[in-house]
Amino acid sequence: MIKRVPAAVTGLLTTPLMFAADMEISVEIPRFNVAEYHRPYVAMWVEKPDQSFAANLAVWYDLQTTKAEKGTTWLKDLRMWWRKSGRELTMPVDGVSGATRPPGVHPVVFKGSKGALATLAPGAYELVVEASREVGGREVVRIPFQWPSKTAQPLKAQGRSELGQVQLVVKP
Repeated sequence: MIKRVPAAVTGLLTTPLMFAADMEISVEIPRFNVAEYHRPYVAMWVEKPDQSFAANLAVWYDLQTTKAEKGTTWLKDLRMWWRKSGRELTMPVDGVSGATRPPGVHPVVFKGSKGALATLAPGAYELVVEASREVGGREVVRIPFQWPSKTAQPLKAQGRSELGQVQLVVKP
């Protein structure tokens, strides 16, 4: 006797479990009252508890086409990110790189089923956000989190100079 199993069911049996968790990040870039203002370069990535690199999320830099180097020359000013993974990348990176942002609050959403988060194993991690500005300073903010999360809880960290409030929500 042969039993037939519908194709839809066999697909479920062979597909690895995917986490439906999403990550929402809100980054505040403060406004400065200075004569020469440059938008900051910002990098967001995920690290393991031992501070080893896990995933790139976003890199905002100068995409002006009037310069031959297109802003990539100054990516190394994001020193921590550059040492962790930046020097190994060829910019632009689809789904990761983008233009610098003006002062204000900038929300971004990362789907757990796509990109770097799709391969992130369950466990403890840190979101790292680094900002560097020409004729300005450099700052790093860290927020520990669990992946995937059982409940949506807003986690926050406050920058002191180049970053304002950084908020992270990991949704189950």
